[in-house]
Amino acid sequence: MEKITSFTINHLKLLPGIYVSRKDRAGDAVVTTFDIRMTRPNFEPVMNTAEVHAIEHLGATFLRNDPAWKDRILYFGPMGCRTGFYLLLSGDYDSGDIAPLIREMFLFISGWEGPIPGAQARDCGNFLDMNLPMAKYYAQKFLHEVMENLTEDRLRYPEDAEDA
Repeated sequence: MEKITSFTINHLKLLPGIYVSRKDRAGDAVVTTFDIRMTRPNFEPVMNTAEVHAIEHLGATFLRNDPAWKDRILYFGPMGCRTGFYLLLSGDYDSGDIAPLIREMFLFISGWEGPIPGAQARDCGNFLDMNLPMAKYYAQKFLHEVMENLTEDRLRYPEDAEDA
C-alpha cells in the first residue's frame, strides 16, 4: 500500500509554521490543504484536547465570518496528533497567500473574551471539553514564534521527505 503524502514529511525536522500539505482537484476546482503546525512534532508536548477544541471552535468561527475568505473555507479542524490543524480552501494557494488570514485568526483567538461560540450542549457533542486560557496561550505562542518573523522554513516543508 502506498504511503500517504502527510506520512512522507520528515516530522523530526518539521517546525511550527504554515505549510501546503497537498493540492487536490474536485471537478474543475482546486482544493488546497494547509498544515497549520502549532507545536514541534516529537520535541514538545502536544496540545490537550480541551485547548484544541477551543481553538477549533474559535478558529472556525473566525474563518467562516471573514468577509474576504468565508466563501472559500471548506474545513478547519485538528490533526489527530494534536500538533496543529488542517485548513482546506477552495482554490489554488500557497502558504504566503494565507499568512495574513492565519495571523488575524490567531490574534482573534488570543484576544477572545467571553463564552466560546458553540460551546453549549445543544451545539456541540463535547461542549465541556474546552480550555480558553490554554487556547489563548497557544495562539499567542504561534503568533510570537511563527508569525512575528515568518521565514521560508516556516512556509515550506523540510526538503528530505523520506530521510526520517
